[in-house]
Amino acid sequence: MHKKTITIALAGNPNSGKTTIFNNITGTRQKVGNWPGVTVEKKEGSVRKYGHDLTIIDLPGTYSLTPFSIEEIVARDFVIEESPDVVIDIIDASNLERSLYLATQLRELDCKVLFALNMADVATSRGTKIDANKLSELLDVPVVFTIGNKNTGIDSLLKAAIKLADSKSKISQKRKVKYSNDIENSISKLQNFIEEHIEQTLPYNMRWMAIKLLENDKIVREHIRQKTGNKSLEIFREVETHRKHLLDRFDDDPEIVMTDERYGFIAGIIKEVVTKSTKRRIDTSRNIDLVLTNRFVGFPIFILFIWIMFQTTFAVGSYPMEWLDSGVNWLSAILELSLPDSLFKDLLLNGIIAGVGSVIIFLPNILILFLFIAIFEDTGYMARAAFLMDKIMHLIGLHGKSFIPMLMGFGCSVPAIMATRTLESNKDRILTILITPFMSCSAKLPIYILLAGTFFSANAGTVIFLIYITGIILSIITGRLFRSTLFKGADAPFVMELPPYRIPMIKSLIIHMWDRSKMFLKKMGGIILVGSVIVWMLTAFPRNINYSMDYNEEINKINASFTEKQKKAAITKLKLAEKAEKAEKSLMGRIGKTIAPVFAPIGIDWRGSVALLTGFVAKEIVVSTFGILYASEEADEPDALKNALLASEMTSLSALSLMMFVLLYLPCVATIATIRRETGSMKWTLFSIVYSTSIAWMAAFCIYQGGKILGLT
Repeated sequence: MHKKTITIALAGNPNSGKTTIFNNITGTRQKVGNWPGVTVEKKEGSVRKYGHDLTIIDLPGTYSLTPFSIEEIVARDFVIEESPDVVIDIIDASNLERSLYLATQLRELDCKVLFALNMADVATSRGTKIDANKLSELLDVPVVFTIGNKNTGIDSLLKAAIKLADSKSKISQKRKVKYSNDIENSISKLQNFIEEHIEQTLPYNMRWMAIKLLENDKIVREHIRQKTGNKSLEIFREVETHRKHLLDRFDDDPEIVMTDERYGFIAGIIKEVVTKSTKRRIDTSRNIDLVLTNRFVGFPIFILFIWIMFQTTFAVGSYPMEWLDSGVNWLSAILELSLPDSLFKDLLLNGIIAGVGSVIIFLPNILILFLFIAIFEDTGYMARAAFLMDKIMHLIGLHGKSFIPMLMGFGCSVPAIMATRTLESNKDRILTILITPFMSCSAKLPIYILLAGTFFSANAGTVIFLIYITGIILSIITGRLFRSTLFKGADAPFVMELPPYRIPMIKSLIIHMWDRSKMFLKKMGGIILVGSVIVWMLTAFPRNINYSMDYNEEINKINASFTEKQKKAAITKLKLAEKAEKAEKSLMGRIGKTIAPVFAPIGIDWRGSVALLTGFVAKEIVVSTFGILYASEEADEPDALKNALLASEMTSLSALSLMMFVLLYLPCVATIATIRRETGSMKWTLFSIVYSTSIAWMAAFCIYQGGKILGLT
């Protein structure tokens, strides 16, 4: 049977459960990218249901389609220009009045719309009853009840969407908002004027276009200017005539009057379809917030949650990490015995496996970290964290909303910086972009786990937690400095919405965790593999090295004069010395020796210097560089890299200095490119690189030299 392809767009307010429904429908059959020309995340999934191939598009969450933010523009343009077969408006049933504002705007776009009254159980628990049949009758729109986090009503929703898409009936005008007579007259006259004076086809529905012109929609005006050229002047003159008439009539801007009338239209619908129970209800979210957002205990609880996250990431992740490490060592040992000595064997064992293998063992820790972040987001606690940080953020002239991109920075700085697009003030955006890289992204976590696990094994989780907290503190100090110098001005007003707490779905958590971890795995086969090969090449060449002694001759002497028990230790020591000298005299060693004086005052040797240099490409390559540079004869033994680090000149103090430098110094190439794109300025990009690296060196210097003065090692 031939399957018809149907495109379904999911629209809705933030926190309406839209993403949960998207994940329920598509599962893992989804891909993430950016909308053409913009850096707002685009999610698209595909599924076969009821004889149709369904393409599901998850539009950015938005409260309206008024073009203030890039999310609103993307959502509106997709519906208008791509013409999906059906738009499903995910409505928070417990906040029906607020959600219906977006719904009325979608109806004015003249497309097939289906309402999903989501979180119906929450509405019921709050004593709210919605007459879905009456709502459907009043607006002439199909209405389906759903409970996204319980996967209830999803099949009915898809069936209704397919039925609506297959329907040949014309879109009913009954669903449209009916404005007052003065506004309706202006809409009608303006619509007729455009139809009479402009011959070519314009990109929008005529009534909707007339409404947007009366609301002085800049994007619609620009589209008309591009499509009609000089004739647009006639349209704009007529528009101004009607706008002045409405301004005189209502003594207010037409866009404000029309917004008020939409809300009046919505209020009438609410009275018809919603009944409130008089029974006293218990608001669980409010009661929980009495504790979690309390001004005295809320912040300590937040700190405790973050500490538990990092302690668990290290402690629980150490077991599967050891299993992966054993697997990598087993593969290395098998290949060591199977392959003849050659340049290819050296590349495979000491380049690819030593480099990529030293990073991939941290996958369990990355998964656990992303699991916690997904739990914070899906339960609604992420918004509470931003609320708790609001007062602290005000110290640097920002508000709690800026802390959300910073929290996202714990995962990856690239989407975190892109998330600043939700901030209205350009000054707030640039300031948040500049301080967000101080948040430790997941790419830095393997470095912390390696060094903290090696030199602070008993307290590794606490050390990692303190590193992350240091990043937050320094970002706040930096923000205060910049706000009082580079970004002077009044704070932007802000109201933080606290969505109700929800029990996260295991399926949703797994999808969120996997989506983010895929980036880590893709790096394994891409940038980290390439980086490891480059590091190996720089370490393996030149092949002919003038050693300070004849190591083979010394080994023969040992074989001739030492007992069997003494031989192994002595030969191993000589081979390690040979490897160390080979590394020092390689191309990588020469680079390291050249830049070593810059890092010597902060306790980092030439190996650490070149590892930090390679970290500019991707922070995970720092670990793979260590894996190659510190490769020993016991590389196939458990914890070989840790043992090699302990046997090196690195100390606990220099390891702490190195972690601090990694926390603060210039971000990876992808983040720098994102900063350049989001700020639109090479000046701010270079400033971010120079400032962050300077702060990193000074902080590491204070730790290392201060520790030496105090007699620490």
